[in-house]
This record gives sequence, structure tokens and C-alpha cells, in this order.
Amino acid sequence: MSEQNVPARVAIDPVKKADLPAVLAIEQKSFSTPWTIGMFERELACEHSRCFCARIYDDGKMVVAAYIIFWLVADEAHLHDLAVEKKYRKKGLALMLMETMKEIARQNEVLFQTLEVRESNAAAIKLYRKCGFVVKGVRPNYYTDTREDALIMWADVN
Repeated sequence: MSEQNVPARVAIDPVKKADLPAVLAIEQKSFSTPWTIGMFERELACEHSRCFCARIYDDGKMVVAAYIIFWLVADEAHLHDLAVEKKYRKKGLALMLMETMKEIARQNEVLFQTLEVRESNAAAIKLYRKCGFVVKGVRPNYYTDTREDALIMWADVN
């Protein structure tokens, strides 16, 4: 991904309740077992949860193009959900959101970042490796829809 691929106008800011229809639409197109609107509403209300979206200028207006949800608990930032609208993929938005998570973790004196990812999700694994994550373990049969294993990945914040 080169800097040239990043849209000219990108804003990273907190997800608002009014953004949930757009976030849910991206979620439903991105995952075989998508989160529900209630799950997103609970994340917005949870004190540990941080919910951010990437907005880009498209067709005369700012639109939600991607989002990230992570928790800050103890000394960890734990990624829970990350997705990019299909037509905006490969433009650096997921990387920008991962960098946002890392910066917020750093500001909150968090030491580590962690996540689980389907072992078949090569694109996500490539992104996470680019962000400094390494595989530290496996959760067998983690995904209930396919019984697929999850790779447990970790990265230092600093």
C-alpha cells in the first residue's frame, strides 16, 4: 500500500450512534457471522471499549468507510472488530485504524496489543504482521460457524 492509495480526505473519529447503520452494513458484508446492532450498541456503552471509524469524502459527502473496535483492559489493547467497506479496501484505511489503536494504547500507557484472527484470513494476517504482530498461540475451533482455529497474535505497543 503506497501513500498514493490513501484517499485525500480521511477523518478518524469516534463512532456515533448515528453511524451504526453504516457500520452494520459493512459488518454484514464483511463477515460470515456478523455482529448485531445490539452488539455494536453495547460496545458504544462499554467503558473499556473504543470505537472509531474512518470517514472519507466520496460523492460529495463524508461516508463511513471502515471501523475498528478494541478494548483497553489492564495493560492490553484487544482488537475485537475491524472492517473496511469493499469498495474502499486497499487504500490504507485498515492500517490507519490499527495505528489509531496503537496510539490510543500508547497514550493510555498500555503495553501490549492482542487479537484473534481466522487462520485462513491471509489478508488480515498480512496487515497485522505489517503492524508488528506475531503469532503467539492458537485457539482450536474458536469460530463457531466453521470450527476454524484462531491465531492469537501479539505486539508490543512501543
